[in-house]
Amino acid sequence: MTVDRIELNGLRVVGTIGVLPEEQARPQPFEVDMVIDLDVRNAGRTDDLELTVNYGVAIALAQKVIAGEKTLLLEKVATRIAEEVLGLARVDAVEVVVRKLRPPVPEDIQSTAVRIKRYRADMYHRPRPLTTAYVALGSNLGDRREHLRFGVANLPGVTALSGVYETDPVGGPEQGAYLNLVARIETDLDPFALLETCLAIEAGSGRERKIRWGARTLDIDVLLWGDAKIESADLTVPHPRMWERRFVLQPLADLAPELLDDDWDRRLPAGGVERVDDLHL
Repeated sequence: MTVDRIELNGLRVVGTIGVLPEEQARPQPFEVDMVIDLDVRNAGRTDDLELTVNYGVAIALAQKVIAGEKTLLLEKVATRIAEEVLGLARVDAVEVVVRKLRPPVPEDIQSTAVRIKRYRADMYHRPRPLTTAYVALGSNLGDRREHLRFGVANLPGVTALSGVYETDPVGGPEQGAYLNLVARIETDLDPFALLETCLAIEAGSGRERKIRWGARTLDIDVLLWGDAKIESADLTVPHPRMWERRFVLQPLADLAPELLDDDWDRRLPAGGVERVDDLHL
């Protein structure tokens, strides 16, 4: 069992992490502590840097994750840092603490934090089976393309994207045109966990649910999760209205035409949906 450790405390980095709109609107300060477990006996005998971990490299990895990856959860950030550090030679385990300093909440609190510990063996655990799911994203407020990019960047396991389609709004009050796309993902999340992830991403984009069918910064719907058929108060899969919506089926046809019936294009009213752009993974 490894008993030696390298401790790195109080690394200050600025990043964009959080689910509140103000947290996504501007960078905030974070603090990181790391405890790296490894065997440094040979380094101690020889004074050879190659036989230990260069703590400057570990610091740079943590800084890269926080400063370079726009995310929602501290849990994701801590996990990403742990994965990066475990990729270094000689590291057996790493404990990571990520603190958000001065979080933007009305209560008087100095920081919030997530602490995790991961082992090298964790990198080789057999993953849970993946399921192919399809998720629809739409935006008609603010920088529509940027909201779509934010949604795609935070969805787990995205493997393919449809084209981006500009579409007329359907139902609800008078509002501007949408940009819509469909993403295919490979996920180990169950359908309800995937729904919760989508709702968190919507919140991170600044979406406010004030008017039913109203304009929104980002709307994310779970269309299909494998072959599952679910009817509950929170989630219905397949999505109950997807077969009636050209702005869903047109981009879905880009990714999986085999999932659509042969006459969907003739069955739905023409017009109101135009391919205008592409996003890239």
